[in-house]
Amino acid sequence: MTGNPTDHLVLADEVAEALAAGRGVVALESTLLAHGLPAGRNHEVGLRLERIVRAAGAVPATIAVLGGKARIGLTAAELEQVCAVGTDLLKLSRRDLGPALALRRDGATTVASTAALAHQAGIGVFATGGLGGVHLTLPRGAAAWDVSADLDVLSHTPVTVVCSGVKSVLDIAATVEVLETRSVPVLGYRTDSFPSFYLRVSAFPVPWRVDTPAEAAAVIAAHRAHVPGGAGVLLANPIPAEHELDRELHDRLLLEGMDLLRERNIRGKDVTPALLEHFHAGSDGASLTANTELVADNARVAAEVAVELAQASRR
Repeated sequence: MTGNPTDHLVLADEVAEALAAGRGVVALESTLLAHGLPAGRNHEVGLRLERIVRAAGAVPATIAVLGGKARIGLTAAELEQVCAVGTDLLKLSRRDLGPALALRRDGATTVASTAALAHQAGIGVFATGGLGGVHLTLPRGAAAWDVSADLDVLSHTPVTVVCSGVKSVLDIAATVEVLETRSVPVLGYRTDSFPSFYLRVSAFPVPWRVDTPAEAAAVIAAHRAHVPGGAGVLLANPIPAEHELDRELHDRLLLEGMDLLRERNIRGKDVTPALLEHFHAGSDGASLTANTELVADNARVAAEVAVELAQASRR
């Protein structure tokens, strides 16, 4: 006999009421806060993202696993816990949810696990920084693929992910190809180029462009209604122009970072944190500001799209 398939979810009152009323809700991940930003600043960013979503007319739902439950929308105390120094939350991808819930381990959710939990809770729009992608590393001279779980989860989870493309430390060409193979629609938001996180454009075009929240919502609604398979949608929103990293600095740091990976034989899940730390140190904090500002803008766009989707469903 199995239990209720959603008894591991605890929805904040504000989130539950918004979903029941058919209002727009935006999921937000917690790994950015617990593992991606320094202490102090992470709490400020967490609060700021929630304010941005509310200002656009939607309800924020920051997600984390605490006390053996998946919390969909955090209280003030829970958000502080996620951001606190020394909390040492586990980094939970989708594969880690079962063990963490069963063993009552606290953890921050990645893109893959946040999307999965958001869908289970009935939330269809999720804002993050960058989607995970494909690493093409060369450990000891032999090519090896490392593909993020984000891509597979997006391929069968009908959640719209608003992000600034994938981090430029990834293999963008391979990532775009995997998204195409998985039949995930990729929409450029006011851009014809697939963004590369710190940079607004890459060498790769987007197959479709939308220029307003209403256009994005219309495409998402049509995809959900008429295309079988349950894939999500990727809405790629470039970093605001005023916060884009200097390209020459970016390219130098990327080359140095790839050399660092080879010298230290860094592989797997340790690759992205090592490269991001190298960017933060080498850019004198400019990349950290860029990271913060692109996530904030993605939260705004996600909220505007979520509001449009909610309004369309009531027409």
